[in-house]
Formats: sequence, C-alpha cells, structure tokens
Amino acid sequence: MSYQVYGVGNALVDIQAQVTDETLEKLDFAKGIMTLVDGETQNKVLSQLDGIPINQSAGGSAANTIIGVADFGGTAAYAGKVGNDILGDFCLSDMREIGVTIEVPQAKDATGTCVVLITEDAQRTMLTNLGVSCTLGPDDIDENEIKKADYVYVEGYLFTGESTKAAAMKAIELAKANGIKVAFTVSDPFLINDHRDTFWELIKGPVDLLFCNLEEAQSLTELEDSIECANEIHKHAKNVAMTMGELGSIIMHDGEAIPIEGVPVKAIDTTGAGDMYAAGVLYGITSGMTWKQAGHLGSHAASSIVEQLGARMNRKFTPEEIEELKNNH
Repeated sequence: MSYQVYGVGNALVDIQAQVTDETLEKLDFAKGIMTLVDGETQNKVLSQLDGIPINQSAGGSAANTIIGVADFGGTAAYAGKVGNDILGDFCLSDMREIGVTIEVPQAKDATGTCVVLITEDAQRTMLTNLGVSCTLGPDDIDENEIKKADYVYVEGYLFTGESTKAAAMKAIELAKANGIKVAFTVSDPFLINDHRDTFWELIKGPVDLLFCNLEEAQSLTELEDSIECANEIHKHAKNVAMTMGELGSIIMHDGEAIPIEGVPVKAIDTTGAGDMYAAGVLYGITSGMTWKQAGHLGSHAASSIVEQLGARMNRKFTPEEIEELKNNH
C-alpha cells in the first residue's frame, strides 16, 4: 500500500473543554499558547474539569493533519508512540477507524495527553504532557514505510527532545535518500527561539514545503510585512504555505505569491486550524490539484474546524464538494 502522506510526530490524546477566563486564571497558565507540563500537573488540571463536558480524540499536531488527510479520502500513515494503557488503546483504535495506518509497539509508560482549554474568545490554551511520546526515537522510523509515501510530514514539536529530534531527522534523511518530498511545520512560535538555526538549516536544505503562520514567519525572518516574510522564506524553501487567520493564507510556489482568501465563519475554537489547513494542502497537492486549489481546500478545511469544538472535522467533505472547490479555483 502506498501513502500520500506519512506523518511523524507526537501521538497524544486530546482532551478539549470550554472554560471561563476565571478558570484559566485560577490554573495560572499563559493564555493562547502551548505549555509543557508534567504528569502531576496535568492530573491537577484534569481535576479542575470535573463536571465540565469534555471531548476526547486521538491527536497531536502532525497526527491531526494525518487524520485530516484520511478524512478527505486520502491514504496516510503515522509514526508515533503510545502507552500500553486505556488511552493508548483508544488513540490507536481512533486513528485506525478513520483509516490511518499506524503500527507501533505500545510502551510501558503512560500515553501522552494534551488538555485544550477553550475560552469564549475562541482562544485555546494547550497543556501538554508528552508521556511516552517523548521516547519516540530513530528506531521507530521505518524506511520501508517512508518509501511508500509521496510526502513525509514532520512536526516542529519533535525538536523539544533529543530522542524525538533524532527521530525527526532520521525520517527527513530517509525521505531525501529515497526521493520522497519533505513537508515541515514550525508548529509554534516558542520553538523558533530555541531552534532557529536548526529550522533554517532544514528550510534551506531538505524541506520541500514549509507550513507556518504569520507570527512564526515574522519570528523566523525578523520582518513584519506578510508578503516580505513569505518572500524571504521562499528564497530558501521550494514551497511555503503561510496562514494568517481570518485573512486567509499565502502560498509561495515557483517564485509566485498565491493569495488564498479566508472563509468567513464564527470562530468557536481555533484548535487544530493550522493542522487541518496543512491536511487540505497536502491532500490537494498529492491528489493532482494545483497549489491554488490545494490552498483553497486547506482554507475551507481550517474554517470548518474553527466553527466547532475540537481538532477533528465533524463534517467530512464529500468527493463532490472537493471537486466543486477544485473547479471553482
């Protein structure tokens, strides 16, 4: 079996809940960003959610994108690590049910979790306990699986640990050695401060497609204007897909800036919007779409996520809807 996209990233169980600003202040975490927490802290956070409705799903940034590719009807596989526990069983069965190929040994340590606290302004504050996912290493990357893919997709969050960074680099190296394209997402602005040089080496070297948002692009380039940011990155990366929230996105391809308008929606939860945008673009370009068509599919996919709770599309795009989007752009 061949894959359109083979993802490498943290395998987590996402737990989403809508909370008040008061609850967030009580927990004393910075609003709107991702914070790494230990198991004890995560358990304390979960105890504060007693009585609050929660939504649970297999997740992690790259996992969300891979699940999105499968939801579009694409073929996708994933390399991650889960524990031999209830959450690990749930994570694997949830991804497989959607159609993602994931064959990973379950380890002794606990499965990682990401608690997503969503406030009324649609901001999401993520508290991540990586659990056993932080032990993902080079030995977990299967060259035979990578050979089957059109694209290998790697998340920047892997660069927070030595073992996971080594896994990411091995996946990238094996992809290039076998003529497989590499897509990379910067993942979060906070990562750039710690890994700027490494990220630029990847952008200037093996990365064929870079995903980032405007804030990340500004941090990378130390520029402000969106077009200037995109152009600067495109000097080094073959293709760039830069999101700008409700303003849409810019795709850089063959020296051309392709503007993609946003889709107006009432934002409820921004969790996973960038991940689903990447899913739309990756599915599109591996299914014969133009870059412009793929960008519009990504834009519509992202809009469907922000008007609902959670990072999983509640409504699948039908083949007819995808074809209509393709024909309109």
